[in-house]
Amino acid sequence: MTKQTVILDCDPGLDDAVAILLALTSQENFDLAGITTVAGNVSLYHTYRNARALVELAGCPEVRVFEGCARAIMSEGARAEEVHGADGIGGVPLPAPTAPVEEQHAVDFIIETCRNAPDKGVTICPVGPMTNVALALIKAPDIKPKINEIVFMGGVAFGPGNTSPAAEFNIYADPHASEIVIKSGIPQVMMGLDVTQQAIITEDRLRYFRELPSAVSHAVAEMLSAYRKMVIEKTGGARQGVLHDPCTIAYLIDPTIFEGEDYFVEVDCSSSANFGRTTVDGLAVTGQPANVKVMLNMNDQAFYDLLFDRISRIKK
Repeated sequence: MTKQTVILDCDPGLDDAVAILLALTSQENFDLAGITTVAGNVSLYHTYRNARALVELAGCPEVRVFEGCARAIMSEGARAEEVHGADGIGGVPLPAPTAPVEEQHAVDFIIETCRNAPDKGVTICPVGPMTNVALALIKAPDIKPKINEIVFMGGVAFGPGNTSPAAEFNIYADPHASEIVIKSGIPQVMMGLDVTQQAIITEDRLRYFRELPSAVSHAVAEMLSAYRKMVIEKTGGARQGVLHDPCTIAYLIDPTIFEGEDYFVEVDCSSSANFGRTTVDGLAVTGQPANVKVMLNMNDQAFYDLLFDRISRIKK
């Protein structure tokens, strides 16, 4: 059986960093065609640099990393340095990349990869603002049949937002891009705050990473410790650090970790109070057909057990 080709589109970011490492250690499950970066948690300069450094840290310099869009399509965008640090990785030192810089733009890499794949041969995992993916669909709508599904981290179905009272960060940072992607007709899975807030970074889980005998696991422990501390400080203890973005990769490896329902979802791009809100038709009042599988629950220990297993495979 041919493995699914996966593109990880990200804005690292501390939880993105763990998503990258999980993807790099899981190529028995899928073929990671490349990593594309976008401005989001921090600027594009930092997200691109961080992704390349994480590939180097994991000892996978053959995995190609592509620089994407530096801003949102129509809005001012957003940044989250207060919970990721000015450099996006909480000041944790990472190795300098040795692989050559890719000249191709991330949007064009997405298009080329899809066009070269069989129908439904590609899965795209956006875990930051969906600017790159939206522009690929605008520039080359012919790639839609090539995409099996889009598994994205973003939005919130039935709870409060974490960037505004109504909106989650990734959607808020480029709601117009998110609306283009969500309404594309491509099958989609939404890992929103409803489910990702259950993946809590506890002291016991940090201790496990610290006790693994590798530089990579120790870097993960440092990054997650910094992330947890910054989130607690920013929210006055109202929230703890959680691993949002790796949920998308964990779903590709073992979807039984998660439970969800199919709903009609759209994004508010107009009103000021609800700007970036993912409106989920929970009671089917619109009569619109479901377009997104919205994940609502997870087995958080199974998720962390998977993460511990994969990170422990890196011996560097």
